[in-house]
Amino acid sequence: MKVEVVYATAGAQDCVAIELPEAATVADAIRRSGLVDAWKLDVAALVIAVRGRAIATDARLAEGDRLELLRPVTVDPKDVRRRRAALRSRR
Repeated sequence: MKVEVVYATAGAQDCVAIELPEAATVADAIRRSGLVDAWKLDVAALVIAVRGRAIATDARLAEGDRLELLRPVTVDPKDVRRRRAALRSRR
């Protein structure tokens, strides 16, 4: 089966298309992609998603899945919106 593994930063996107056996898991795809070594990622700190939904590393993949390696959120998005709104109201 063919799947894509993607890792993106603010300045770059790395997308690797790989071929895996039918019973492959998320962990298999991550290993085969080489992105963890290439970007020196800590897999334990990443959120892994398929179609925008978090998924466990032992989950099975399906043909055509796009596996996203997501960096952890460092700032609460709600706090950012509140700060932005507060700045706008001061103007």
